[in-house]
Amino acid sequence: MPHIEGTFMKNRRDFFKTAFLGACAFASRGALADDIAESARKSKDGTAKFSMRGFAAPRIDDLRIGVIGCGTRGWTGISRFHLFEGARTAAYCDTVPEKVGRVKKYLEEKGLAGAAAYCGGDEEYKRLCDRGDIDLVYIATPWKWHVPMAEYAMASGKHVALEVPAARTLGEAWRLVEASERFRRHCFMLENCVYDFFEAATVNMALDGALGEIIHAEGAYIHRIVQALPKKETWRWEENRRDGNLYPTHGLGPVALAMGITRGDALEYMASVSSADFTWHKNAGRAKKEVPSIPLFDKYRGNINSSIIRTKNGKTIVLQHDVSSPRPYDRRHILSGTEGFVQKYPDETVFLGGKKLSKGESAKLLKKHTPETIAKIGEFARKVGGHGGMDTIMICRLINCLRNGLPLDMDVYDAAAWSSVTPLSVWSAANRSAPADFPDFTGGGWKTCKPSKLS
Repeated sequence: MPHIEGTFMKNRRDFFKTAFLGACAFASRGALADDIAESARKSKDGTAKFSMRGFAAPRIDDLRIGVIGCGTRGWTGISRFHLFEGARTAAYCDTVPEKVGRVKKYLEEKGLAGAAAYCGGDEEYKRLCDRGDIDLVYIATPWKWHVPMAEYAMASGKHVALEVPAARTLGEAWRLVEASERFRRHCFMLENCVYDFFEAATVNMALDGALGEIIHAEGAYIHRIVQALPKKETWRWEENRRDGNLYPTHGLGPVALAMGITRGDALEYMASVSSADFTWHKNAGRAKKEVPSIPLFDKYRGNINSSIIRTKNGKTIVLQHDVSSPRPYDRRHILSGTEGFVQKYPDETVFLGGKKLSKGESAKLLKKHTPETIAKIGEFARKVGGHGGMDTIMICRLINCLRNGLPLDMDVYDAAAWSSVTPLSVWSAANRSAPADFPDFTGGGWKTCKPSKLS
């Protein structure tokens, strides 16, 4: 609430915050069947009380950012916020003292303004969220903390940017939607692949009609990370007991925007199949010898999950997830339209009217459809780095929107819809690839909303 509203408004906000968070304690469900039943019930409740579609919060000239989780992804933000005018790290929090100390040292060495540091137990993040001098909470923690932290931050009057996936269950996805709508705060999923140079340009190509009508798309996350898990993210061993597409948004995000998903079209149902596990258990045994604290389970997810989605408008999307096979890195990124075709992996390829464009022709077309932000800071972002520069572009775009009171490129409905692939794929794979219906997080709003290009 604006400062001028005074004590009464602050107390009213605190009342709703307390009531809301109390209710959330009863909202979490462990069983996917309960999640699906709850989603089906809520989908029939009608339109949302307040739609976050196209929402633009008042501009924030001095964007003060609090970071929860100072590991690899949190560091991505902390090391980039100060590169852009009007943004700064105001507070940071982690349960590991060494990570907190690293941030303190970095800010001092860069000559940046001091920031409040929090370190302690699992609830320490609440002290950061309760501060009155934070506008945006940037969440980069293990997956199970994304939703409770985002809920608390929004209930505390803060906008939220949270790492992928935004939610692990359908119930969690609904909680994000409800919190964003109730408190009228942005909930932005940090899907950096949307800001990849090729993918961003092809999203705009599709929305400009350069490929005709998009009828099919493909995306993937194929990245052999299993060897690195013991050293970096031990919590992922437990996450990978769930058998499904656990990390769908890198492949899905760009093609969903290109196809107008939640904006004129919507995900309707999906079917998913997983291979057996041929490497996870073996690697877990090896990892436990290196790091004894790593849990060793009897069963892990299959090595490769393949899922196919049909949309309300009759389009199809294929997604694949594989982080344990010795395959080349691949996000796939295919858009197939009535007049053209684009594909990023293994090479950047553009077809128009059945003809493959030369590299020069493709470069000229891609430049024409490149978002303004990338055109302005693209070379700078490449030098700064972060997945080829797309991390830097994403943070720049987020800061620019918040400082200028603009709608964000992705909202809470995108975060919920894209993340819901995981629980539905888990259920489908466990039920002989039976089809699973997507909930409508927009409350029917997708029917009248028009897609917008990346700026």
